[in-house]
Amino acid sequence: MKKFSVVIAGGGSTFTPGIVLMLLQNQHRFPLRAIKFYDNDGARQEVIAEACKIVLREQAPEIDFSYTTDPQIAFSDVDFVMAHIRVGKYPMREQDEKIPLRHGVLGQETCGPGGIAYGMRSIGGVLELVDYMEKYSPDAWMLNYSNPAAIVAEATRRLRPNAKILNICDMPIGIEGRMAQIVGLQDRKQMRVRYYGLNHFGWWTSIEDLDGNDLMPKLREYVAKFGYVPPSRDNHTEASWNDTFAKAKDVQALDPDTMPNTYLKYYLFPDYVVAHSNPQHTRANEVMEHREKQVFSACRAIVAAGNSSAGELEIDEHASYIVDLATAIAFNTQERMLLIVPNNGAINNFDPEAMVEIPCLVGKNGPEPLVVGDIPQFQKGLMSQQVAVEKLVVDAWVQRSYLKLWQAITLSKTVPSASVAKAILDDLVEANRAYWPQLH
Repeated sequence: MKKFSVVIAGGGSTFTPGIVLMLLQNQHRFPLRAIKFYDNDGARQEVIAEACKIVLREQAPEIDFSYTTDPQIAFSDVDFVMAHIRVGKYPMREQDEKIPLRHGVLGQETCGPGGIAYGMRSIGGVLELVDYMEKYSPDAWMLNYSNPAAIVAEATRRLRPNAKILNICDMPIGIEGRMAQIVGLQDRKQMRVRYYGLNHFGWWTSIEDLDGNDLMPKLREYVAKFGYVPPSRDNHTEASWNDTFAKAKDVQALDPDTMPNTYLKYYLFPDYVVAHSNPQHTRANEVMEHREKQVFSACRAIVAAGNSSAGELEIDEHASYIVDLATAIAFNTQERMLLIVPNNGAINNFDPEAMVEIPCLVGKNGPEPLVVGDIPQFQKGLMSQQVAVEKLVVDAWVQRSYLKLWQAITLSKTVPSASVAKAILDDLVEANRAYWPQLH
């Protein structure tokens, strides 16, 4: 069986150890000969990498492991690039969340003005990785789950149209896991779904078990009462996420025939989100206080002790989706997966150049999108507005245009007016001087 070489771009991420553990757990179906980490922040990466080196030495000494800040070393001789970068790290995410809230607009990592600001930082970073891959390993595939995926996907579609990059998101996977619990299945892979939309902006139209039994009636009834909070309440869910899963019941009421992606709450109930936000303490603060501290202290403990039992690192189950995707390409399995791809007529009555999130069959040549057909007016209207926002953000980045970015923020369903949009934009420009192209 062929063995693969993978570079994880964003080696200093708190999610990297979980991905390494997940890759190790999946060696039987996606065997590795080498794992490399790449990050432009060497000091941050070193802490994570030295701990992962110990884990790999204990569990899979045959896998060659290295880490570097040199793109040529990182991207040479690789089959897959797994990219999850955060340009500006959590301190800039904190700005993305707090600046809009100062103006009475929701602050969120991938939605609204915060997502737009993050998109303006991410485009250049992801394009840089694509260019390194094409230069040093032109046959490799990039599996990109750097956020905000929708804006990044539009940028790569337009600016690197021939790149072997697949943009993916694990949020639908997490929701499907909850759906499986609600209907009493062991695993989301025991369901077959139809879904359409944009990234963080979609609807399930059909959910069946593998025998073809319709699971939608049971889900409809349950979600209308409890949202996506499963009966066996697992206490690992943080309060802010639990609220998001519960709020799905209100989102679902707008179109009871479908099951919604949780992120729609930000577009359909922005007033509720603002009312339930603390402008002084946002999600970025929660992550920095908990996840950042836990992962880095666990890694330091492992390095100090020289063995992996000294610190607790959690396996990232969600990330197994990345292995599903890599395996489908590597072994041409034609697995059915949700990916962000150019519409090209899959949704018949929608912009062919929009990057949509729909089921695809995946094999050695990448994704083959499945036909969705026509979509209803309500969804089409919402999606058209959101696609326009994403396209304007990429226009703004390409043209260095203040006006296009003002238009993008004004058009976001989360923002009440052009004057509020301008006030937010001016604050974001100031905060992002070190990261955005200079706008004129």
